[in-house]
Amino acid sequence: MFTRQPLDVVVVGAGVVGAACAYYAARSGLVVAVVDSGPVAGGTTGAGEGNLLVSDKVPGPELDLALLSAALWRELAQVLPHAIEFEQKGGLVVAASPESLATLTATASGQLAAGVRATAVAANELGSLEPHLAPGLAGGFLYPQDAQVQPALAAAHLVRAARDAGASLHPGQAVTAVLTGPTGAVRGVRTGAGDLLAPAVVNATGVRGGELAALAGVELPVLPRRGFVLVTEPLPRLIRHKVYAAEYVADVSSASAALQTSPVVEGTQAGPVLIGASRERVGFDRTLSVPVVSRLATAAAALFPVLADARVLRTYHGFRPYLPDHLPAIGPDRRVPGLFHACGHEGAGIGLAPATAVLVTAAIRGEETALDPEPFRPDRFDAASRTGHGG
Repeated sequence: MFTRQPLDVVVVGAGVVGAACAYYAARSGLVVAVVDSGPVAGGTTGAGEGNLLVSDKVPGPELDLALLSAALWRELAQVLPHAIEFEQKGGLVVAASPESLATLTATASGQLAAGVRATAVAANELGSLEPHLAPGLAGGFLYPQDAQVQPALAAAHLVRAARDAGASLHPGQAVTAVLTGPTGAVRGVRTGAGDLLAPAVVNATGVRGGELAALAGVELPVLPRRGFVLVTEPLPRLIRHKVYAAEYVADVSSASAALQTSPVVEGTQAGPVLIGASRERVGFDRTLSVPVVSRLATAAAALFPVLADARVLRTYHGFRPYLPDHLPAIGPDRRVPGLFHACGHEGAGIGLAPATAVLVTAAIRGEETALDPEPFRPDRFDAASRTGHGG
């Protein structure tokens, strides 16, 4: 049974977003409990590559969130252990054709105006940045703000730092109900081990965000979007940046449920090279797709021929929490007082976790948020539905 210590906040979900929410909330002086049906980083976080990107986001609310988060990650790297493997490696986006380069250049122009640092790289300069790149590419852009962490370790150390600030952790406890009082306001959650009572509940359950919302009696249309990652044998540091094809940006923002793949390749401090990226909406189907894995390997070898002879030791997959407008749900749910959401980040949750947590913590405390929260309103889909029916 849980102790009866009075709580201010229950964070449901111990992935990197929930861990960050717990960290910033506890550091602000709130009494926090984190509860998860599994272990820390047992879901999407543990299946991620750890990308902290601004390069793949077009100007708008998500890019603003990413820029804030990039600054916060740099701060976290100074206070969390080196074990999180934070690396400000930079991203290199490459274009195979003049047409693709023209699109990439237009995207970079908008990003520059929004505060992103990006530098054009001519075709004959690509080799100085990445000596093993395939020849014949049209050019690219270098994004020095892109970085990487080891996601499971980052989540674990955020939780540990939250506990050092007074938070409690309750792994292996599924939430079976969101408790509400006579006025409909949240008063905690119920688990198999007992109730955790608090006037604020944060939904940081990732791909299960819609299910947690339903327990509170509201709808949040989170859907899983499956992706595979290939992990090679440990190699010398062949690849210096996160390198991906310009088409990846379009794949990220696509609403298609069909399979999409574009090469994304990066080295790690531990030696293995990580290869992605695929996206498809197939529910929670965990079947290993050999054709997808083959497409990823072929595309990576086309981008870096040196990888053609590298052994792939394993492949894994995860489910990105997808929302229809590609923006996460962050902040208070106006339909249920005391319910806050921090989910729906799709493939950007690791990168956006600190900024999300800062916004949620400010909202819980009734303080001004660092960014305009309106684009991330969790009930925006409900309002759109009513408008579509003439309401």
